[in-house]
Amino acid sequence: MTVTPNVLRNGLLTLWLLVLVGCQTTTNRTDQSAAPRISSAPAASSDHRPNRLGNWRSIRKADEPYTLWTRIRDGFQLDPTLLDSPRVDKQRLHYASQARYFEVTSERARRYLHYVVEELDKRGMPLELALLPFVESGYNPMVYSRSQAAGIWQFIPSTGRVFSLHQDDIYDGRRDITASTNAALDYLTRLNNMFDGDWLLAVAAYNCGEGCIGRAVKRNQELGLPADYWNLQLPSETMDYVPRLLALAQIVSTPEQFGISLPDLNDEPYFAQITIRRPLDLLKAAELASISADEMRYLNPAFKHRVATPRQPYQLLVPVAQAEQFSAALARLPDSERVPFSRYTVRRGDNLSAIARQHGSSVEALRQANNLQSNLINVGQQLIIPSAGATQLAGNTPTGSAPRSNRPRTYTVQSGDSLYSIARRFNVEVKQLRAWNGVDTLLKPGQQLTLHLP
Repeated sequence: MTVTPNVLRNGLLTLWLLVLVGCQTTTNRTDQSAAPRISSAPAASSDHRPNRLGNWRSIRKADEPYTLWTRIRDGFQLDPTLLDSPRVDKQRLHYASQARYFEVTSERARRYLHYVVEELDKRGMPLELALLPFVESGYNPMVYSRSQAAGIWQFIPSTGRVFSLHQDDIYDGRRDITASTNAALDYLTRLNNMFDGDWLLAVAAYNCGEGCIGRAVKRNQELGLPADYWNLQLPSETMDYVPRLLALAQIVSTPEQFGISLPDLNDEPYFAQITIRRPLDLLKAAELASISADEMRYLNPAFKHRVATPRQPYQLLVPVAQAEQFSAALARLPDSERVPFSRYTVRRGDNLSAIARQHGSSVEALRQANNLQSNLINVGQQLIIPSAGATQLAGNTPTGSAPRSNRPRTYTVQSGDSLYSIARRFNVEVKQLRAWNGVDTLLKPGQQLTLHLP
């Protein structure tokens, strides 16, 4: 058999593969029973370490514009194994086959990605980890998983509390962009230390828990088998999880090689953090910043209702370009305009219709203001009662969208449906569907949408 140079090179790379180290937070992160530090493989001698950049990364051209993607590429530290690794290939083909994937997810990520990259850079962590929220949530802070994981980093409730992400009926720190990012990086750092600097094991543990990875490593060690990520027997999701991240890194490194065009993202901050110390109507905040209510909601998704009610000074996020204008307008805002609504505690025998009549409002306005999916309310529940004529926050009606009609209709999402196809079927705009239902892009079969048809 003739041995080609490519075969020789790939064989050597396989022998030289260095196990790296990592951490995570999604599917089964309640499992935290691993030993404090686990060495997954014998330390490689300095004479046999692979080139950290690997042969799969692109070399920046002299005339190539410097973007946020460029910065991310330059900060890559992980070796995604061979370019033809079947597990990575499978995931790369999956992403590359979705023509609009990067267009849709990058539109959301543009708000948050620079902040994530900055925080990773401060800690000297691999910038591949900035792609982890693409794997976790598509950079959608509103996503909830079947295991009740939330936010761009998909913390489950218990792990969120371990990392000081407060959660109550008003605020969910798992959806707080800055708080959850720093919690995720703390967790990843802890996992990296636990698995003796192996980032791949750390990333895998972020998915299924450190106990899951610790037991798999120990099992292989006891059997005399290699204990790096690629040789462990893990849950099927975790077997795909690290290859997904590495596949994304390959695509971001050389998008043209895979027929992908990455949307332009400038290497500059998208938002500024403005301190607020008292409750503030987020719709009023959007007005002061001259941005849409949708934009305010996506920058501050931790607040579940229209009002931001911080227990202590809180950093509200607004676009950098509007930060100075917002700060000046907020300083001049009269107290009477900070919160244009009242609160009501549901009593025995109450229903939305009676409460709406009592306060000169409507059932629909109450449902919007309180993010209610139905008319069901519970005794002791706190409701926001909007003042007469007050407009609702996005997730409800964003600035500039068409007014609601008086003929609501429920539509059940079918397999293959999209916001575009549903909007076209009922002759409405996609932005109206989003406003009526507080949804972004991804729909699930069986999901109920409300349509307000003329």
